[in-house]
Amino acid sequence: MNSARRSLPSEFAAHGILIAYTVIALFPVLLILINSFKDRRSIFQAPLALPSLESFSLIGYATVLEQGNFTLYFFNSFVVTVVALALVLILGAMAAFALAEYRFPFNPLLGLYLAIGIMIPIRLGTVGILEMMVATNLVNTRTALVLVYTANGLPLCVFILTEFMRNVSKDLKDAARIDGLNEYTIFFRIVLPLVRPAMATVAVFTMIPIWNDLWFPLILAPGEAVKTITLGTQVFIGQFVTNWNAVLAGLSLAILPVLVLYLVFSKQLIRGITSGAVK
Repeated sequence: MNSARRSLPSEFAAHGILIAYTVIALFPVLLILINSFKDRRSIFQAPLALPSLESFSLIGYATVLEQGNFTLYFFNSFVVTVVALALVLILGAMAAFALAEYRFPFNPLLGLYLAIGIMIPIRLGTVGILEMMVATNLVNTRTALVLVYTANGLPLCVFILTEFMRNVSKDLKDAARIDGLNEYTIFFRIVLPLVRPAMATVAVFTMIPIWNDLWFPLILAPGEAVKTITLGTQVFIGQFVTNWNAVLAGLSLAILPVLVLYLVFSKQLIRGITSGAVK
């Protein structure tokens, strides 16, 4: 009874902290969504108010869809994100399986080398990356962005998945080998399904920075034909005049894929995070 009484205040405190953090995290998103449905005057006069019959306006969405070539920007972001995410998950999972399953010289050093990629920001190598892309004629191509994002996402993917794959039952894998399955079949049909929560966690943590990135699209792919949605939204921001309705509408549309991804993988994401905490 005493332990239950002592745990009750701590539970209230933990829930209070989580609720406060959720409000702080979601407030900017809600502010963008709310103001995207209001006219320009209401955005500045009452930014915290909900849209009313007088302030409600879809001019921002109309401007984005008619003037901003939004469909092309969305397609470019979608292609770059999906291809880079697929490469990160496939290559990262294969590397993690090799590090967790096989013992070879310099195995720990190789894992440490990959982990260093998490600590060093890739933006520090922007000049070298740009020179490399210029030398290979990949500037203003989606391929340049895919390669950069894949290289940036692999260290975290390998780091997370390695620990999960080490906890996959060795007896299960040995039984599959006795049955005559090769290593690729064991990896794709036995190991990967067992680490789906970790894969979902990696997918969310990898997809969001790629989708929201402005730095590398601005440097490596500023051409109109390959602009991403974040870079395309900048066309409504001028030196002297900014179309805030269009900017907020574009950002609102850009948020939708992230929300959909979270709703799809929310259960797997929570399972992956809690399993990692236990480990």
